[in-house]
Amino acid sequence: MVQIDDVIVSFDIFKEKFYCDINACKGECCIEGDAGAPLESKEVELLEKVLPAIWDDLSDEAKDIINKQGVCYKDVDGDLVTSIVNGKDCVFTCYDDKGYCLCAIEKAYRNGKTNFYKPISCHLYPIRVGKYGPYKALNYHRWNVCKAAVLLGEKKNTPIYKFLKEPLIRSFGEEWYTELEIAAKELEGKI
Repeated sequence: MVQIDDVIVSFDIFKEKFYCDINACKGECCIEGDAGAPLESKEVELLEKVLPAIWDDLSDEAKDIINKQGVCYKDVDGDLVTSIVNGKDCVFTCYDDKGYCLCAIEKAYRNGKTNFYKPISCHLYPIRVGKYGPYKALNYHRWNVCKAAVLLGEKKNTPIYKFLKEPLIRSFGEEWYTELEIAAKELEGKI
């Protein structure tokens, strides 16, 4: 593991390859799983604020869940997660004309309808942020749904930390990411 400030980074973040391949998975990560996406408490208000910009893209079932339960709930571990439809689909999913599952929030962001990209846990995936005593811990979450992303990452030779540069900077800042790159070079024996 590597420590940068108050963040401990698993070696897997440096050595494992990953590059999302939506053409292969069709957005399955927003559909499968046993709970919604992890949320930071400050994101709940942001999700509620973005609803008018995405409402028309959501399914009727998702709208019903949001009206009854809200944008999130506490899972079995007591953590805040996005609400889900029928025990699987995130309420913020929408589908394109090819049947690919997309994030309605990200779609609105890309179309200039909101300045909120999407929950950070979604943006950082396949990195999951946990706690390790007083530190944050960044770990690689392996999931069969992402087999195609691993294969494409290997083909493009893209380590997880490079694929997730934008969300890592969003989470921890430019200076922190620069330190991460230095650590990666040291691990590769280039410094």
